[in-house]
Amino acid sequence: MTDEPVQHDEQEQVEESGGVEEAPAAPDDRLLRLAADFDNYKKRAAREREEYVRTANERLIGELLPILDDLERALDAAGQHQEAQLEEGVRLVHRSLESLLQRYGVQPIETEGRFDPHVHEALLSQPSEAEEGSVIDVIQKGYKLNDRVVRPARVVVAAHREPELDG
Repeated sequence: MTDEPVQHDEQEQVEESGGVEEAPAAPDDRLLRLAADFDNYKKRAAREREEYVRTANERLIGELLPILDDLERALDAAGQHQEAQLEEGVRLVHRSLESLLQRYGVQPIETEGRFDPHVHEALLSQPSEAEEGSVIDVIQKGYKLNDRVVRPARVVVAAHREPELDG
């Protein structure tokens, strides 16, 4: 093939469009504008995320402050040696904090029954009369936030009991 037919086709296209061709935006210019738009989008999205986290934290802190006040009142009662009021104050703080966490989707991890490595952390395995692999004691409660483990429950797991030898 020669270059002449190709040149002839290009001339026909120019003639069909009326001979006047509007110059499209340069590809480099369009790419630069697209890159700038994308960069602006990323910056705006990052600012929005930061603002969302900041307002979420403000709301949580605002709801934790009354619990802090309750705890200070309980400590004042402890300073006055009023044990009954101290216990009542601490229970009040515990209930308040527990209900606040539940409103935000925090739930304690169930520790009854079999050991589940997805939500439990075995700290110790002890021979026991209980079924092998079952949770027999809880060292530290675990919590989930909307079905995601925030802290696994630290537990003691039942091991197979070795038969005692009579000697």
